[in-house]
Amino acid sequence: MKVNAYTVVPCLPEALKPLEKLAYNLRWSWDPSTLSLFQRLDRELWQESGHNPVRMLGTIKQERLNAVLQDDGFMAHLERASDDFDKYMGGVNWFKQTYGSSAALTVAYFSFEFGISEAVPIYSGGLGILAGDHIKSSSDLGLPIVGVSLLYREGYFRQYLNPDGWQQEIYPVNDFYNMPVRLLTDKDKKPLKVRVEFPGRIVTVQLWEMEVGRSKLLLMDANVPENTPEDRDMTAQLYGGDHEQRMRQEVLLGIGGIRALKAAGYKPDIYHMNEGHAAFLALERIRMIMEEQKVDFDVAAEAVRASNVFTTHTPVPAGNDSFSPATVDFYFHEFIRSLGIDMEKLLGLGRQNPYDRNEPFCMTVLALNHAAYSNGVSKLHGSVSRKMWQRVWPGTPLDEVPIGSITNGVHTSSWISQELGNLFDRYLGPDWSRNPSATALWNRADEIPDAELWRTHERRRERLVAFARKRLKKQLVQRGAPESEIMASDEVLDPDALTIGFARRFALYKRGTLLLRDATRLKKLLTDKDRPIQIIFAGKAHPADTMAKDIIRELVHFMRDPAIRRRVLFIEDYDMNVARYLMQGVDVWLNTPRRPLEASGTSGMKAAANGALNLSILDGWWCEGYAPNTGFAIGQGEEWEDLNQQDEIESAALYNILEKEVIPEFYDRAADGLPRAWIHRMKGAIQHLCAGFNANRMVNDYISGPYIGAASAGIKLAADSLAGAKELCEWKKRMRQNWNAVQLVDLKTPTDKEVLVGKELPIQATIRLGAIQPTEVRVEAYFGELNYKGEITNATAATLAFDSVSDGVCLFKGSITCSTSGRFGFGLRVLPAHESLVSQFESKLIYWA
Repeated sequence: MKVNAYTVVPCLPEALKPLEKLAYNLRWSWDPSTLSLFQRLDRELWQESGHNPVRMLGTIKQERLNAVLQDDGFMAHLERASDDFDKYMGGVNWFKQTYGSSAALTVAYFSFEFGISEAVPIYSGGLGILAGDHIKSSSDLGLPIVGVSLLYREGYFRQYLNPDGWQQEIYPVNDFYNMPVRLLTDKDKKPLKVRVEFPGRIVTVQLWEMEVGRSKLLLMDANVPENTPEDRDMTAQLYGGDHEQRMRQEVLLGIGGIRALKAAGYKPDIYHMNEGHAAFLALERIRMIMEEQKVDFDVAAEAVRASNVFTTHTPVPAGNDSFSPATVDFYFHEFIRSLGIDMEKLLGLGRQNPYDRNEPFCMTVLALNHAAYSNGVSKLHGSVSRKMWQRVWPGTPLDEVPIGSITNGVHTSSWISQELGNLFDRYLGPDWSRNPSATALWNRADEIPDAELWRTHERRRERLVAFARKRLKKQLVQRGAPESEIMASDEVLDPDALTIGFARRFALYKRGTLLLRDATRLKKLLTDKDRPIQIIFAGKAHPADTMAKDIIRELVHFMRDPAIRRRVLFIEDYDMNVARYLMQGVDVWLNTPRRPLEASGTSGMKAAANGALNLSILDGWWCEGYAPNTGFAIGQGEEWEDLNQQDEIESAALYNILEKEVIPEFYDRAADGLPRAWIHRMKGAIQHLCAGFNANRMVNDYISGPYIGAASAGIKLAADSLAGAKELCEWKKRMRQNWNAVQLVDLKTPTDKEVLVGKELPIQATIRLGAIQPTEVRVEAYFGELNYKGEITNATAATLAFDSVSDGVCLFKGSITCSTSGRFGFGLRVLPAHESLVSQFESKLIYWA
């Protein structure tokens, strides 16, 4: 039977039409007024719809709509929300004010997942939430940006636990026609589609668009009649399927995403790859430039590299997607014909050693090789990333590997509770949400009366306990638990007790059971009659990670001890909604990763913005955020080889901090019942962490650094039919052809090996350059302190200036400033120099004398 499809849309009275405008733009997810408007429309239906206003408007009864038409209060609220939305969308914004309305800076932000709201479940965890916060803050700042991703029919899995505590997965189907996304259409009102070549067939995707304030998300959906059942499943699940499915999805994201942008009429200046999943976009951009400009692969690659930005999130090699040469050959055997290169060259672009045929093809390496700017997501992670990927730039000192860092931040308005937001409005002023990076605003937190801050926080803890009890009851009913156990759920947790939250993706390195290492000691803390603690756990394990699932199972079994059953709880199916309740209601946010495996860890930032105190290993962002008045640190940043010893020592340190610092400070009350020292530390967290660890600051860092730099470089190389790219490409080829001729002939320094502090150490280097001109190189003295191995540390480079040339040999002169005493050393190096190089190590040519 042929099915004739048609779409039914909500039917709203004319006066309520603004509700549809507000529902289809996800600004409601961080605007308290719009959020409360939809809750006011029908609070019960708001919960039943999964906080999805589009579904809500499609199912609400006409009688209720007729009733609110007669409700003057509701209609006035609707008018205010609609006017405020229009003002937000059309008003002057920070980006225009700062860079001018003609600034050439439109960003295409590619990510495998986006966490905007629980109403659109196309995210799994930290990477997606970070991408969502990036898009939201870009909207607030007015940065023109379009996100690019896949629209997953089933999204990430929903979690529940069986009676034994073992994680089970279910995959409910998303109904896109009842979600705040719209199908894009062409001039004939037909779905807008693009096609991507796969081995032996064409895969078609239709395009959807999501509005996120001023920002847009462009989403690809392969579930169309033109595709085979297997190909229709290409966008079925996030992080589902096997290695082949991952390759297919990454081809679709990178290559299909570039074609989707073109089909939808976007012309980005910058292409930002959020993790290596999208790295194939570089190949498609190269192909398009080759086709349009009639240039070869190398010239097109120069133009593409200049305007690409790459952010890496994964601090372990195994977490970076890699594919066998055979897999790459299968999927790109035909595609490379359009690039004019052979398979070995393509494979080399994804290898740290391009000539090692046994090395797999790594998406991170492909991204690093095709991005002018690359960064980690915290200062420590930047350092870890430089060490991981140093071999991509042979001969480059570790500290100079061209991978920087931009520490993550969170979209403050999306995560702070409305009660605390109201408190901030009164004492910090309303600009805290519009300009969350303004340090002076957050310093006013001292002006919040202790009693008001504490009562606000207590109400949020009470709300968390009520929410947790409700979720537990639901879990027990679904599990078929005895009626007595279901009834007892109403007594779980104490709204007045010190509440600790541990919620994140479950993986071995996050050590979800570190707190259980000394169960007897922990039980004593949980059951203390006068100063008890209670812990709420939440989080998912990847469906294929059986060891992580076993951690969850171990937690569940521990909780079944009758003595502690009321004090420990696991909330199933962790999502953005659960996260908000936890981060807004807990007193302490616990984080126990193995340093340095936590790249950033934004959940702790969200908790801190709500006044919760972080109790964490000094890893990721907490290395930068920790101070004695902002929270608690476990250890001093040590890194261990003996993991069992590490667990033993750090778990003991965790218990000691709880027993000697956290618990006494929380329960030490003044005569008025307030924990003054605790409140002082809460204010310290708000004052010192909110301004630095928010997504507005993060996006501004991207704008002022990589984005402006990449846009400028891209425009420069693309001008005059790629004249700059052609010249740079030819120059690099000439450098590679002649680099072996570079040779140190003589090096002169004073024979006296002792230099007085404050004096200069003169250096003269005579270098043979062959066909290379002295203006095409940078000669440097690379100097620093010597360690016990005789290695240079804390190095600095001093440039030697060209002096003269004689018989093809060039003389360079310079000096080293001796500012402190000690044992020092230097080495001489020669690097290619060109005005269009973003990094002096970009050419991967370096001569060490």
